[in-house]
Amino acid sequence: MLLAAYDAILSDLDGVVYAGPYAIEGAPQALNRAQEQGITLAFVTNNASRSVQTVADHLVELGVKTDADHVVSSAQAAAHLLATQLPAGSKVLITGAQALADCVAAEGLRPVTSQADEPLAVAQGFNPKMCWEDLAEASYTLADHSVLWVASNTDFTIPKERGFAPGNGTLVAAVARATGRKPLVAGKPETPIFETAAQKLGAHKPLVVGDRLDTDIQGGNRAGMATAVVMTGVETFQTILAAIPGERPTYILEDLNGFFETYPHIQLQETETGIEARGAGWAALARDEEIHLQGQGSDLDSWRVACAAWWAKHPHASEPTSPKDIHRG
Repeated sequence: MLLAAYDAILSDLDGVVYAGPYAIEGAPQALNRAQEQGITLAFVTNNASRSVQTVADHLVELGVKTDADHVVSSAQAAAHLLATQLPAGSKVLITGAQALADCVAAEGLRPVTSQADEPLAVAQGFNPKMCWEDLAEASYTLADHSVLWVASNTDFTIPKERGFAPGNGTLVAAVARATGRKPLVAGKPETPIFETAAQKLGAHKPLVVGDRLDTDIQGGNRAGMATAVVMTGVETFQTILAAIPGERPTYILEDLNGFFETYPHIQLQETETGIEARGAGWAALARDEEIHLQGQGSDLDSWRVACAAWWAKHPHASEPTSPKDIHRG
């Protein structure tokens, strides 16, 4: 099975384990089964406003066997990144929620709330109660270019019940515009959050699982880890096919049950007319602007083979690239 090659799973949450307050069908059972087979598990979230205990409690309510020690947030990653850059006991201005302040304190640093406290760094994370004065305080502090600036994450939007709302990236951009500076980023798609999670588990061959190419998959790829995208969240087969090289996953899974299936071996061959990929009963020929697909088997496998051919044909695409047509024979 696919999972036999790995010793840990670093899993995203929304779109992978749950959708809003509800579990994605079969996801808790699949994660528990993986743990029963000796695979260690960590949940990696860009949400810096909820404590890891709150996240863990939600997962347990949904039937996942886990605890707060197996949740890694961007707030934790940001605090850990700060601790590697600052002397113990350094003051850090918190522009974010109490969860971020708690993580900073847990790393042996001193959370403060004012420029007058002479902080050596600013930690910025999402807080739905944040106001203009908070952003202004961060801007005043960061006018001193010796002050380190770390953002938990730079997601520009967050999904809410009524639609998409401004995320931490939008607030970070406001401070960046005011100061002319750019922060170090700890959360996805940057590598610190994945490195923190793998280190916490003592994992040597982790598999990163997510539903978003631009955060989960790009971040796992940047960290040099294998990646798997699941079709239970925001991505479609079409967006995956069009992905730029840095956002292309190692595996494409229907859902987390794909952990326990044999992943098809796909062979690539250059022909006179394009790149051909073969596997799982399918053959896909990728030309400059189209794909010719023939065979029989699961629809999922047909897309896996089509992606392999298209990506091999366009290995250096600088922007999302889609075929004009996919001919199914």
